[in-house]
Amino acid sequence: MIHWQDLHHAKLNTQQLYAILQLRCAVFVVEQQCPYQDVDGDDLVGENRHILGWHNDELVAYARILKSDDELEPVVIGRVIVSEALRGEKLGQQLMTQTLASCSQHWPHKALYLGAQAHLQSFYARFGFVPVTDIYDEDGIPHIGMAREAHQV
Repeated sequence: MIHWQDLHHAKLNTQQLYAILQLRCAVFVVEQQCPYQDVDGDDLVGENRHILGWHNDELVAYARILKSDDELEPVVIGRVIVSEALRGEKLGQQLMTQTLASCSQHWPHKALYLGAQAHLQSFYARFGFVPVTDIYDEDGIPHIGMAREAHQV
């Protein structure tokens, strides 16, 4: 069973933040062999939120939600991640459901955007996201910009 948390960045404790950074590094930097600056200054600012999924006291799923101060900008979902140990268990679907519920609760009238790894385009399409860019390279991995209008549930 997964225990979910939806936390404003100010509510993160040291252990939670450490677990987030550890999981993101393990998957995005080490597993995907993509050296990049994951700690980008966006984790602890503004209204930004963190969706955490815990299994036996281990962080196994995570997403970051970025809310711009510019009211015309969409809310951006990023750093969507499931631990390698639990892939194939439909945890990604649960994570997106939790993430979209948070967006709907906190910013119900905002459009959403994410930069998806291109091979996951059909996964995000299940949640109402449609491509809005061509495929582009981000840190050596093909990505595609995808958006979802605010009125979708």
